[in-house]
Order: sequence, then C-alpha cells, then structure tokens
Amino acid sequence: MEMVLLTALGVGGATVIGAVIGFLFKGMSHKFSDIILSFAAGVMLSAAVLGLILPAVEYGGTWGLPVVIVGIFAGAVCLNLIDKLVPHLHRLAGGEIESHPDNDKLGKVLLFVTAIAIHNLPEGIAAGVGFGSGDVSEAMLIAGGIALQNIPEGMVIIGPMLAAGVKPSKTFLLAMLTGLVEVIGTLLGYFAVSVASAILPFALAFAGGTMLYVISDEMIPETHAHGGERGATYALLVGFCVMLVSDVLLG
Repeated sequence: MEMVLLTALGVGGATVIGAVIGFLFKGMSHKFSDIILSFAAGVMLSAAVLGLILPAVEYGGTWGLPVVIVGIFAGAVCLNLIDKLVPHLHRLAGGEIESHPDNDKLGKVLLFVTAIAIHNLPEGIAAGVGFGSGDVSEAMLIAGGIALQNIPEGMVIIGPMLAAGVKPSKTFLLAMLTGLVEVIGTLLGYFAVSVASAILPFALAFAGGTMLYVISDEMIPETHAHGGERGATYALLVGFCVMLVSDVLLG
C-alpha cells in the first residue's frame, strides 16, 4: 500500500513538476514541448498495450479476448462522453478560452482547470488498476508513462491561466489541484480492483482504452498542430521503444 500511495503522489506530482517548468520556460517553442509530449505519448502507448491490454487478455482466460475488446471500447467511449461534456487541453489551450468574450476570466479559468481535472481522473485510475493486478514492475511502468505525460501537460496549462489574468500563486495552486485528482484516481483504481478481483481483466482493458483514447484524441493532435509532425512522430517511436526495452529488461 505504501508503494501505491507513493506512486500516486508521484503521478500527481508530475503535473506540478511540469507546472514549475512551465513557469521557468514560459517562452519555450511549441516544437520543443511537442517533442516532449510525443515522447510521453509513445511511452503511454507502450504501457497501454504491454502493461494493461495484453495482461488483461491473459487474466481473462477463455473469455479474455472478448472481455478485453469490450473493455477497450468502454474506456474509449467513456472518455469520449466526458470530452463532449468538457473539452480538453488541445481545444481549450488552442483558443476556445479566448473565443468566449462574454465569460469572465474566472469562469474561463475554471472551465480550463475543470476540463483537465476531469480528464486526469481516468489516467489516475489506470495507474491504480495496474497495481491491482499484482504485477508491481508493470504497474510502475504504467504509472511512469502517465507521469511522463503529465509533465508536458503541466507545462502547457500555465500559459493560458496566466494570460487569463490569474495570479502566479493561484495558477500554481490550480495546477496542483489537477495533479491531486490523479492521486485520488490512482487510489480509486487500486482499491476497486483489490476489492473485486473478478473485474480485473475488464478494468485493465478499460484503463488501456482510456489511455489509447487520450493518445489518439488529445496528445497526437496537439503534437501535430505546430508544424513539427516528423519530429513528433520519431519522438513517439523513441518513447514506445524506451518503454518496450524497459518492459523486457524488467521482465
């Protein structure tokens, strides 16, 4: 349990680390942040397939494959519904905040932060479900991949909040709160699977589906939006291979 809690704090704390970097390098180029985000996407893609989906098939036994397919689509549909209700980072940071002149600054910022927090919850659950499987090395790889993704996300949320007129201290506090949601999600995922181990194959696949959705719908479009598609593609492949090597070496 201690390791789960420490990992949960690490996953959530990665957003805070990203926020600190965002303050320090407010003028960084989009291409640089896109490379970081693409690398994280590759890591998450590998973690979703190797650490969640393939183990789910193994744990599922005779019905493993259909259960996993249903779980993947359930996770993706769940995030899709959330995305329709509360648009996420690449929409809000890309201009939707500025496109509502009738909203006051506080309302814009609350929408922005709420969107990120809601989308962070399933990512935290994915990390917690990994621990619920009992494979600590795989769980650490999954959590590491999610944490890596949180660093660039923490970086890019700083600018829009500062531009909306939020004080730096309050901006940092709001960034911390979005990270706290991941801590809560990690603990929820861990306890849910621990209490009902029978749902483990579906839960692993569901978590994998949410991660695949985030990669395809959120991360890749963001990294290809500023003219650095080739570099972003190679960064994703590097991230995938780094996680693949880690998975093989940790066995």
